[in-house]
Amino acid sequence: MDSKGEVMLTIMASLAQQESQSLSQNVNLGFQYRYQQCEIQVNCKWFLGYTKDENKKLITVPEEAETVKRIYREYLESASILKIARGLEADGILNGAGKEKWHTSNINHILRNEKYIGDALLQKTYTVDFLTKKRVKNNGIVPQYYVENSHEAIVPREVFMRVQEELVRRRIVHTSPNGKARTFSSNHCFAQIVICGNCGEVFRRVHWNNRGKKSIVWRCVSRLENTGLFCDARTVLESTIEQVLVTAINEALCDKDTFLSTLQDNIATIITHESDQVLADIDKRLEELQTELLKLATSNADYDKVGDEIHRLRDQKQKLQLENVNREELKKRIADMNTFLREQSTALIEYDERLVQRLIEKVTVYEEKFTVEFKSGVAVDIDE
Repeated sequence: MDSKGEVMLTIMASLAQQESQSLSQNVNLGFQYRYQQCEIQVNCKWFLGYTKDENKKLITVPEEAETVKRIYREYLESASILKIARGLEADGILNGAGKEKWHTSNINHILRNEKYIGDALLQKTYTVDFLTKKRVKNNGIVPQYYVENSHEAIVPREVFMRVQEELVRRRIVHTSPNGKARTFSSNHCFAQIVICGNCGEVFRRVHWNNRGKKSIVWRCVSRLENTGLFCDARTVLESTIEQVLVTAINEALCDKDTFLSTLQDNIATIITHESDQVLADIDKRLEELQTELLKLATSNADYDKVGDEIHRLRDQKQKLQLENVNREELKKRIADMNTFLREQSTALIEYDERLVQRLIEKVTVYEEKFTVEFKSGVAVDIDE
C-alpha cells in the first residue's frame, strides 16, 4: 500500500469512528430524554417478579412475586441469605434467570432493589467507551433520576425499609470493646444476644466434654480466642439460659400492670419524635429540584449544584425514613409485648424458642445474675 492509500485508510477509519461516536451520543441523548421524562427502561429477562405488557410497562408475575415476598419475609425472620438460598433450591424454585441454583448475590440483589417497592433509580450505570460499549457504575458522573411509584409494587415500602436497616445491622451485630466487629449468625437463636457482663464480648455455643460428661454450654469468646481481653466470666449451661428466659417472661406476666404502664410510657416517647412534616417538606423540595434539573439538562446548562442538592436531600430523606421505620418497628414490638401480656393467662412451663425470638433482645451474663432485655425496651434482672 502506498502513502496515498494509507492516508485514505486513516481518513476512512476516522470517519467511521466519528460516525460511531455520533450514533452512540445520539442513543445516549435518547436515553437521557426518556430518563428526564421518567420513562423507565428495565430488562425483564432475568428480573424476578416482573415482566412487560404490550405497552412495555412493568407488570408483576404472581408466582415470582410470591418468591420475592418469601425472600423478604424469611430475611426479617432472622434467616441468613445463604439459608434462604438453600431453602429456595430445596423447594425447586427457579431464580430470575430460570436456573435452579441460587447464589447469595441473587438474594442480596433482590433485597436491595428499589423496584420491588414500585420505585426506580434510573441511570445506575453509564457507557464509558462508545466502541467497546463498556458500562460502569454511576458514582455521580452523570445525572440520576429517582422515580417514585412508577409501577406496581411487590413489597410494601415499610418492609423494604426494615430490610435495608437489617442489612446494615447484620454487617456489625456487635462491636467488642477491642473494636472487633461480630457479624450476624443464624446458627442459634442465642447467637449474638448473649453478652458478657465482664468484658462486653459475646458468648459462643460450645459442645463441652468435661471429664467424660457431655453438655452444651455458652462461654465468653475472650476465653475461647485471643481477643486481647482478659476475662474470667463463668461458663453457663444452655439449659440455664433457657430457664432464665422462662423466668424473665413469667416475671413480666406476674407483674403485668407495671409492665403495661412502662410500655405505654415508651409509646408516648416514640410519638413525640415523629418527623412526617419534615419528610413532606423534603418531598416538596425534591420535586422542585427535579423540575429544575430537567430544565438545566434539556438546555445543556450546568446542573452539578442542583444534582448535589438532590443527593443530599435524598440521603436526608432516607435517614429520616429509616428513623421512622425504627420507630414503627419499636411500636410493633411494644404492641406485640402488650398483646402477649394481655392474652397470656398462665405462666410458661417450658422453654419456647419461637417466643424467645419474638420477645427477647439481649441477655447479659454477670457473675451472680442475668439481665434480660425485651425487644419492647423493658429489662428485668434474674438472680441465680
